[in-house]
Amino acid sequence: MTRPITAGVDGTEESLAALDWAAREAVRRGLPLRVVHAWRYEEHEALGGDRDAQRGWVSDGVAESVRTVTGRYPELAVAVDVVEGGPVEVLVDAAGGAELLALGSRGHGRVVGFLLGSVGQQVIAGAARPVVLVRAGDRATAEAAGREVVVGQQGGPEDSAAALEFAFGTAAARGATVRVVRAWTLPPVFAYSPGSLKLLDESGGMEPYEKKALAEAVRPLRERFPDVPVAEHVEMGSAGEVLLSVAGRAQLMVVGRRAHRTAVGARIGSVAHGVLHHADCPVAVVPHG
Repeated sequence: MTRPITAGVDGTEESLAALDWAAREAVRRGLPLRVVHAWRYEEHEALGGDRDAQRGWVSDGVAESVRTVTGRYPELAVAVDVVEGGPVEVLVDAAGGAELLALGSRGHGRVVGFLLGSVGQQVIAGAARPVVLVRAGDRATAEAAGREVVVGQQGGPEDSAAALEFAFGTAAARGATVRVVRAWTLPPVFAYSPGSLKLLDESGGMEPYEKKALAEAVRPLRERFPDVPVAEHVEMGSAGEVLLSVAGRAQLMVVGRRAHRTAVGARIGSVAHGVLHHADCPVAVVPHG
């Protein structure tokens, strides 16, 4: 089954930027584009409470937004769905059948966006497929030659496998370099075990050990995508800080996520949360497989 690139739209400037980003990505990958709008019937004086009339009015507005991208990319196959329901439920469901779901992001400095309890965070936490967040100022020129696809790697090879696969596949479609970033910190002395000390000693210290771990995680992707240039980046510091330190060279940042639920709602990891708020480029959040 061919999965489309899917964009959630709501008429905001951010969602229209996400729509254009999704259209470009669909053209690159030779995939269809699906545009989804979540709609709920509301009493509306101008429409006299007519459900069908209101749905038609909403559909016309979505179609107007879509005409912009179909004019730019006439070869692109586009499907438009106005789905009745809450935005979180509709978008999570749409993501399940998509190659990826693109949404608008307001980033840092705003009360709304991807803070606790927002639609965006709940969609990211619940989606079974990658979700890409796009700022209103995103432009195709940011994907010019020299800008990289940056992806975070942590733990063993299996821990970031899904994020790495997404990053390499995206870079292959764009002809871009992948920069794989692994951050490390000195653990407390009491956390060392005889086994871990032996591994560190055999590797020559912490940084060589981390470089070796990164190389092992990347090796299967190098073999699968031999034409994709790769830069392996190991740096001491917190994962969020190290990723943001190289964000200026990125056309896309890719982070994995382990969503978990608390008594006050869904939460995503601190690294994904920080990158979403502070990176200027689009950010892809990929659920761990």
